[in-house]
Amino acid sequence: MQKYSAQSGKPIPFGAVPTGKGVNFSVFSRNAESVSLEIFKNPQDTEPCQVFNLDFEQNRTGDIWHIHIEGLRSGALYLYRVDGPSEPENGHRFDKNRYLLDPYAKALTDTSFFLSEKRGAEDMPKCVVIRDDDFDWQGDKPLNYPLQHSIIYETHLKGFTQNAASGVKYPGTYRGFIEKIPYLKELGITSVEFLPLQEFDENENTNTNPQTGERLKNYWGYSTVAFFAPKTSYASDRSPGACVREFKEMVREMHKNGLEVILDIVFNHTAEGNEHGFTLNFRGFENSVYYMLEEKDKRLYKNFSGCGNTMNCNHPVVRTYIIDCLRYWVSEMHVDGFRFDLGSILGRDTRGNLMENPPMLERIAEDPLLRNTKIIAEAWDGGGAYQVGSFPGGRWAEWNDRFRDDIRRFWRGDKFFAGGTATRLAGSSDLYLRDGRKPFHSINFLTSHDGFTLNDLVSYSRKYNEANGENNRDGSDNNYSCNYGHEGESSDAAVDLIRGRQIKNMILTLLLSQGTPMLLGGDEFRRTQNGNNNAYCQDNELSWFDWSLKERHADMFEFTRKAIAFRMKHPAFRRPEFFLGKDLSANNLLDICWFDEHAKPFDWGKQKHFLACLLDGSKIEIFSERDDNDFYLMCNAGKDFVYARIPPAPVGKKWYRCIDTSLPSPGDFLDEKDAIGFVTPEYPLADKTMVVLISK
Repeated sequence: MQKYSAQSGKPIPFGAVPTGKGVNFSVFSRNAESVSLEIFKNPQDTEPCQVFNLDFEQNRTGDIWHIHIEGLRSGALYLYRVDGPSEPENGHRFDKNRYLLDPYAKALTDTSFFLSEKRGAEDMPKCVVIRDDDFDWQGDKPLNYPLQHSIIYETHLKGFTQNAASGVKYPGTYRGFIEKIPYLKELGITSVEFLPLQEFDENENTNTNPQTGERLKNYWGYSTVAFFAPKTSYASDRSPGACVREFKEMVREMHKNGLEVILDIVFNHTAEGNEHGFTLNFRGFENSVYYMLEEKDKRLYKNFSGCGNTMNCNHPVVRTYIIDCLRYWVSEMHVDGFRFDLGSILGRDTRGNLMENPPMLERIAEDPLLRNTKIIAEAWDGGGAYQVGSFPGGRWAEWNDRFRDDIRRFWRGDKFFAGGTATRLAGSSDLYLRDGRKPFHSINFLTSHDGFTLNDLVSYSRKYNEANGENNRDGSDNNYSCNYGHEGESSDAAVDLIRGRQIKNMILTLLLSQGTPMLLGGDEFRRTQNGNNNAYCQDNELSWFDWSLKERHADMFEFTRKAIAFRMKHPAFRRPEFFLGKDLSANNLLDICWFDEHAKPFDWGKQKHFLACLLDGSKIEIFSERDDNDFYLMCNAGKDFVYARIPPAPVGKKWYRCIDTSLPSPGDFLDEKDAIGFVTPEYPLADKTMVVLISK
C-alpha cells in the first residue's frame, strides 16, 4: 500500500482541500495538546492505513492545526483524534480515544454512528476529501429571484418521492426529486425550501412507536452532524462523496427549470446533545468555544434550543465557521437561500443574552458573497425569545406566525379577528414597517412541517401524536383547528364539502395577501398525517407524500395551481411597498379600501365575520411598470349566508366574478376571459366563502 509523506501545510482554508500535489488539512483547536490525522482506505475499516501526528511547533499556527499530505487525492477518507485536558468543570472534554469528524467535512461515508457505544473506527462514518471544482455546472448560477416574486414550497426531500405511488426511478433521493421537477413547474412554484439536508443521523432517536413497536427515526433532520456535507443516504449512489455530485446535479437541474433551492439550516444546536450526549466533532475539538456553557458549572450546557445544547454563534470563531459554511453552500453548491431554524439563537451573546445589534446576524445580512442570497429567520427560539417583526440584522425576512394564527382563527369563525386578518392581508405593516422592511419580508404561511397539514387543520380538533412515543405530550396544543362536525376522516359529503371549501379559502387568502407566500408541500392535494402535528420521527407512510391523493383531489390541485398563476399574473398582489391609504393616481380610489357587507366603510369597532377590500390596480398605486386590474375581495367566515352589497366598479369598468370558493370545480375558479359579469348591486355570498371580483 502506498505510504504518504507529510509537510507542515497551511492554516487556511479550513477543512480538507486538494492541492496539485496532495491534500491540505486544517482544523481549529485552542486547548488541544496533540492532534492526529488518521487516513483510512475503506469506509468500514477498523484501523487506519496511516496516522500522522501533528507537531506542536511545525503543524500549528495560532489555534489552527494543519498538515499537507503528499500524494493523497480527492475521495480519501479520514478522521481525527485530539488530546487535551479532560476537565468538564472547566469546559474541556478532550478524549484521545474518540474519533472526531472534521467540522468542515464536505461529505461523510454512509455509516450510522448512534447504534453503538464503542466509538471505534468501525462505528464512525469517515470524512471524505472532496474536490470542489470536479463538477460541470454548465454555466449554472443561483437564480436569486426577488422575494417579491417568489412562491416558496416547503418539503422533505426524501418524503417527497419515497412513497411507491410517486412513480420515480430513484425514490427518496436527490435524483428522485429531479424526476418530479415537472410537477413543481406545473404547480407554479418558484422556490423549494428543503427540510435539513446537511448530514444527520436518522437513527439517533431511541423511542419506539407504542402502537406497533417500530423503532422511530429522526426524520426531519434537525440535528446536524456535519454542516458542510449533504446527506449521504439521500443519494442513489452511496459511494464516498457521490452525495455531493448528486446534490449538485439536483441544483443544476432545478435551476434549469426555474426552481430555486433554499436550505433549512440548523446553527442553533448540534447532534452532540447535552452533558450526557455523544462526542462527534465540536465537543472534541473545542467544547468551550463552540457551545454556550453554564457559568457556575461548565459541565452543563445552556439549552436555548430545547435540544440539549446551544451553539455559541456570536463567538468570533463560530461566526467565522457559520459564514464559511454559508459561503460554501452558495459559491460551491449554488443554493439560493437559507431558512435559519430557531434563528433568535444567532442573536444571543456568549452568555445567552439577546443582543440589540448581534454581529452574527449583521454579518450574514451584509456579507458581500451572500448579498443576493435569501435569508429567512424563524424569529424565535426554545429559550423564550420571540422576535417576529423585530428580528435584528437588516434585510432579514421572517416566518410570520402571526399571519398563520390570525388567518386560521378568522376562517375558523373566531370573534374579533377581522382586524387582524385585514392587517395580514395587507402585508403586516404593524410588524415590518417600523424598521424599514417591506411586505415581502413577511414569509406568510398557514402550515409548515411543524404542525398540522392543511387537510388535518380542518379535520381534527386536537392532535393525535401517540405514535411518537411521548404519550401525546409533544407537538403544539394551540392549533386553531376545527373538524367541522366529525373528528378525522369522514365519509359525510357535507363535512367533506365544507372542509374542502375552507382549504380553498385559506390557500386563496395565502396567495392573495401581500408578502411572500410559503405553501407546505402536499397541501395542494390534501396530504394528511392522520392528526399527527409533530411527525418529526415518522419516516414512513404517515409522512411520505401519497401521490394517489393528487388524483383523488384533482380539484384542489387545480385550484391551487390557478391561485398561484393568478398571483404571479397580477402585480397588485405583489406590492413592493406597504399601502398608504392614499389616492396617488388621482382616480378617486385609495390604494386599498375596506368595506362591510353593506359596502360601507368598515367599522373596526364592530367587527363581524365579513370582510371586504377594494384594491386599486393603477400602476402608480402598486409600484409597477404597468396598470393592473382592480379587485374586490370578499370574505365571509361566518355560518350564515350574506347578500353582500358591491361598491360601484371604477369609472368605465364593470365587475366580473372570477373566484367563488363555494362553487364546485371548475366553476370555483374561472379563467379571466370566462369571468361572469353582473349588474345586480348585491352578491349572494355563501357561508365560509371567499369571492374575488375583477374589473374590466
